[in-house]
Amino acid sequence: MKDLLKQAMDDLRQRGVDYADARRVRGLSEILVMKNGTLETASTIESEGFGIRILKGGAWGFASSSELTREKVSEIAEQALGIAEASGTVGNPGITLDKRPPAVDTYTSEYREDPFEVPLAEKLEMLTAACEGMRRTEGVKLVTASTMNFRTEKLFVDTEGSAIDQTITEAGGGISATAVDDAGKRQTRSYPASFRGDYATRGFEFTRSLRLVENAERIGAEALELLNADECPAVNTTLIIGGTQLALQVHESCGHPIELDRVFGTEASYAGTSFLTTDKLGSFRYGSKVVNLVADATCEGGLGSFAYDDEGVAAQRTDIVRDGIFVGYLTSRETAPRIGLSSNGTMRASGWNRIPLVRMTNINLMPGEGSLEDLIADTEDGIFIDSNKSWSIDQRRVNFQFGCEIAWEIKRGKRVRMLKNPVYTGITPEFWGGCDAVAGPEEWHVWGIPSCGKGEPGQTAHVGHGVSPARFRNVEVGGKR
Repeated sequence: MKDLLKQAMDDLRQRGVDYADARRVRGLSEILVMKNGTLETASTIESEGFGIRILKGGAWGFASSSELTREKVSEIAEQALGIAEASGTVGNPGITLDKRPPAVDTYTSEYREDPFEVPLAEKLEMLTAACEGMRRTEGVKLVTASTMNFRTEKLFVDTEGSAIDQTITEAGGGISATAVDDAGKRQTRSYPASFRGDYATRGFEFTRSLRLVENAERIGAEALELLNADECPAVNTTLIIGGTQLALQVHESCGHPIELDRVFGTEASYAGTSFLTTDKLGSFRYGSKVVNLVADATCEGGLGSFAYDDEGVAAQRTDIVRDGIFVGYLTSRETAPRIGLSSNGTMRASGWNRIPLVRMTNINLMPGEGSLEDLIADTEDGIFIDSNKSWSIDQRRVNFQFGCEIAWEIKRGKRVRMLKNPVYTGITPEFWGGCDAVAGPEEWHVWGIPSCGKGEPGQTAHVGHGVSPARFRNVEVGGKR
């Protein structure tokens, strides 16, 4: 396939296209879900194909196929070229790409234990034991334990001379327990994060490090304890946010609005635009001085880490917010020149039959000092909240509301009573402006989110968020009414 796709690039170059690239992608995934000790899902999915993207006359064309033959490569190239030529007759696209040297490289992500070589029986034994641990608590009626493993092999070539092979392996998992009382009321507790857990660009050693079985009994007990906990009061207060929830907060209110294609309106019909318009770059106060955000595709083990994006641009670390000031976007070779920059390597597609889009890599809130317990001890009155249950945010990523699984009241520097059904709301720049402390490196963790949606037709990306727990002043917190 490399020879066939290189030949296609040579042919297109001779035919005078502005630019062309081709990606051959082979994806392998394994999903195991155990519910109440019974195997509910056991799937292995393999997909392989290629796509060709062509820029001619300032307009794009794209076509793809799962038939890996010489004849089909020629046919798909002709289709993509025809689409580009037709697109160029509509309006005045005028697309130009930034300049960069070609890359020739091979990359394989690091792991110690191949997740696809671990015996199925061993994985199922772990999930079964986790379910049993959660069900030891009387009143826990529904338990779920799951693991997911992914391997993606990518070949990228283009008319500028790039030829890149990448193989990326990812793994992780999670558990959850739901307790139900006689009246049918229920509460759910998850670990290590809600929505199937935590993931990393690692091997099965990462899944083992989560210690799902060892934490199962505690999670079941907390689910039952939540049933009898007091409702979270409605109050304006100091809020300390734990890592799993803060990762989603960063994702929704920091990651999506910095995607430059959203700023230019190409996501408006699906997921909205962004309040971070280009006039704000370099001057807009996004948060307090302790807020420092970076986009880092080089972050070791991050779910948004790789060596090259799907335009052949090397992975980079880019400042997004520096000392509270908004200083950077996620960009592509097409969008970056529009604001006088070069791509910082964030274009990715979810598979061979999708075009690359500007996607989050690892959007990280840089750590400050001290531990979570130090933050709590330094808080006279407030609420500590963690583990997402629901979220809502407007089309421009300004107004938001998050619901969480669990919270604790803080009085005179100590956690006191557990609270259920906590909800908090905010306005993005005001909320981050109220951040007065971020915990230190010992609390910092890159949480993996394998389900970020974007695009039409839809694409799901794997992204990461490195965070430490942080404290926010004057936050509207409420409970279920």
